[in-house]
Amino acid sequence: MTEFSAPGGATTKTDILVAGAGSTGLAAALAFARSGLKTALVGRIPPPLPGRTVALFEASVRFLGALGALDRVKALACPVEAIHMIDDTDQLFPVPELTLRASEVDLPALGVNISNDELVGVLLDLVRSKPEIELIEADIVDYELNGAGAAAILADGRRIEADFIVAADGRNSRARAVAGIDVKEWTYPQVALTMMLRHEFPHDNISTEWHTRSGPFTLVPLPPREDAPHRSSLVWLMSVADARRRLAKPREELEYEIEDYAKSEFGAMKIESDIGQFRMGGMQVSQHAKGRLALVGETCHIFPPIGAQGLNLSLRDVADLEDCLASVDLRNSRELERALIRYDRHRRADIGFRTHGVDVLNRSLIIPYLPVDLFRGASFIAVATLGPLRRAVIREGVLPHLVLPRMMRKPVREARAG
Repeated sequence: MTEFSAPGGATTKTDILVAGAGSTGLAAALAFARSGLKTALVGRIPPPLPGRTVALFEASVRFLGALGALDRVKALACPVEAIHMIDDTDQLFPVPELTLRASEVDLPALGVNISNDELVGVLLDLVRSKPEIELIEADIVDYELNGAGAAAILADGRRIEADFIVAADGRNSRARAVAGIDVKEWTYPQVALTMMLRHEFPHDNISTEWHTRSGPFTLVPLPPREDAPHRSSLVWLMSVADARRRLAKPREELEYEIEDYAKSEFGAMKIESDIGQFRMGGMQVSQHAKGRLALVGETCHIFPPIGAQGLNLSLRDVADLEDCLASVDLRNSRELERALIRYDRHRRADIGFRTHGVDVLNRSLIIPYLPVDLFRGASFIAVATLGPLRRAVIREGVLPHLVLPRMMRKPVREARAG
């Protein structure tokens, strides 16, 4: 086994170096260690994210099962059995409500919702339990990338050489910049506020979205606590001015406004967490791999929190990359190049499809333009009334047909039983 704990200035070697220790980087380290590769995970554990949860759909749930993390995640999470969407834009022609149920595609749940900090905690504990993974909590200040290998230079002078680097170091990725991969970024005139709530009436394991002119107002079910039987997380998109105004309000007044936005369907609301905020934007990259480097997670895509695509797509990046590199000799440049061409092709199709869909939906809400309203309304009517189309939409959301890597497929024993 490779020895990593070298003094400052020393050089060590490994098969895979994962840059970035957020949820995506942790998952990547676990995935590659599982396939028998010596793995170094380098980065700082992220600080807590106020009020942030992640809804993980069926493909991601299967991936966590393959990593050995699913039992602990399920113990901390709440199942999401349906998504209920309500148009609240006051457009000229009424739009029917739409409910997408897991039972329609023979699943017990579409996925689970868990606190982001709890998910990171589960994955971090699992990483620390694996002797194949060396977690190095340090900053990477530079990279060396060439045809024969790759290396990361740490702030304390250490140098880690690797056959391959997985960049999970976020939207301001140093690895991506050194590789010379171009980025396209854009912004939306919105801010998302995130928080955890307790409420009077049950959520019945249903995620409820009100589509408003400022963007979605989404309540996602959370598991009960002893003193709070009914809990949800809120992701609320709004203008910058509205975010500033609401953050300045006394909490009690904000709770009343949240109850009003939810049409009092869940009764009285109580904010139980800190309130998080982040500006809405998007990002794509010109290529998802180059030389001995591949991008995963927010190094290669950023979404508004619509349709819970972000982390699900990031975990699909990881599972797809692991799939493409399986049985590849990482020291063989020709084999590696063919595998990364395949990875780039898969990610370009999958990410491009999601990026376009999320962008169209978000802009269709915030642009009060009659033809756009008519298109969105017609789409809702079609999905609500046509069973085969609705089931196809559900399946595409939770088990995408474009790319379904082996770690996200149904286990063989379970498939035979079904």
